[in-house]
Amino acid sequence: MFGTFTDIERKVLHGERLTKEDGIKLFSCNELSWIGALADYVRKKKCGDIVYYNVNCHLNLTNMCVSQCKFCAFGRDENVKGAYAMTIKQAVNVIKDAMKDPNMSGLHIVSGLHPKWHFKRYVDFLKIIHKTFPNLYLKGFTGVEITHFSKISGKSVKDVLIELKDAGLQAIAGGGAEILSDRVRNLLCPKKATADEWLEVARIAHNLGIKSNASMLYGHIETIEERVDHLMKLRSLQDETGGFQTFISFPFLPKNTVLGKEVSQTSMWDDLRTLAISRLMLDNFNNIKAYWVMLTVPVAQLALSFGANDIDGTIHKETILHDAGASSPTSLKEDEIIKIIRDIGRTPAACDCNFNILRLIN
Repeated sequence: MFGTFTDIERKVLHGERLTKEDGIKLFSCNELSWIGALADYVRKKKCGDIVYYNVNCHLNLTNMCVSQCKFCAFGRDENVKGAYAMTIKQAVNVIKDAMKDPNMSGLHIVSGLHPKWHFKRYVDFLKIIHKTFPNLYLKGFTGVEITHFSKISGKSVKDVLIELKDAGLQAIAGGGAEILSDRVRNLLCPKKATADEWLEVARIAHNLGIKSNASMLYGHIETIEERVDHLMKLRSLQDETGGFQTFISFPFLPKNTVLGKEVSQTSMWDDLRTLAISRLMLDNFNNIKAYWVMLTVPVAQLALSFGANDIDGTIHKETILHDAGASSPTSLKEDEIIKIIRDIGRTPAACDCNFNILRLIN
C-alpha cells in the first residue's frame, strides 16, 4: 500500500515503534484517511471507546508577562492597555461563578510571567483556592512558569514543585513546550525556559509523583523535522518517567501576534495529520487530546476518529487563545460535550485532572 509506506503500516499493526525517519515520512504522505485509520486503530487498541473530558474552569491570574513571545497574543507589558493582574478575591469570584455548575470538578491555572510578583504570591493563591474549594482538582502552571518561579525565588525546581504540591497542586499543565528546539525558541521566545529546562521540570515533577501534560505548538516557523524531533523528545522522557498523561497538539493561531502578517493559520488537513501522527509516534502516551478551543468543535469531533480520546473540557471561559483569534466558543456546556462524543458512537467519561473517572455516561 502506497509503496514506501507499507513498512510503517506493518510496524503499526504489529505494535512496533516508529522511528524518526518514519515520522518524517508520514508528514510527506498525502493519504490523510490512511494515516487517520492507522491512528484510530492504535487509539482503539490502547484506549477503547471511552473519551475523557473535564468539567473545568480556566483561571488566568495575569496577562502581564516578561517573555513577550512572538507567537503570543495574550501577554502584555505592565501598564499597557488591557494588562491585568487578579487579586485573590477576584480569582475566588471567578471560581465561584464557575461553581454554579454542580458538576464543576477542576481548575486549570495558567498565567503570564508577571514582572513583579514573587513566588510566594502564587503559592498563596493556591493555598487560598485549595482551602476555599477543597473538592476542586487543581492543575496548573506550565514548565515555563515553574522555571520562572525557580529563578525569581532562588529555589531549585524541585523545591518549587514540593511547595506547590504542599499548597494543593495535583498536576501540571502541558503548555510552554512550544517546539522543543533551541533554534525555534531563540527566534520566537528567547526570554522563557529553554527546551531542556522545560523537559527537566517535567522530569523532576514526575519523580515527585506529580503528573503533567505535554504539548506542541506547530504551524509557525518550525520544520517538519523539528516537529518530529519534538515528539521524539517527549517519547524519550515518557520512557524514562511515565509521568505524561495526555498530549495536546496546538495549531498556531497567528491573529494579533507578531507573526500574524508572516504566517498563515494551519489547515484542517494539517491539524488532523499532525494529531494522527502524534498518536502513532507517541506510542507510550495513553491519551491524545483534541483541544476543541484551537481546533474548533467540528474539527475536534472529527479528530476523535484520528487517534484522539480526550476532548479537554467545559473550560467556563477561555481567554488566552481567543486573544489570538480563536473562533471557537469560550466555553461549552457539559451536555454539549456529551453529545459531541455520543454522536460518533463513543462513551463520555468525566474525569479529574489525573484521568480518574468521576462519571461514566452510558
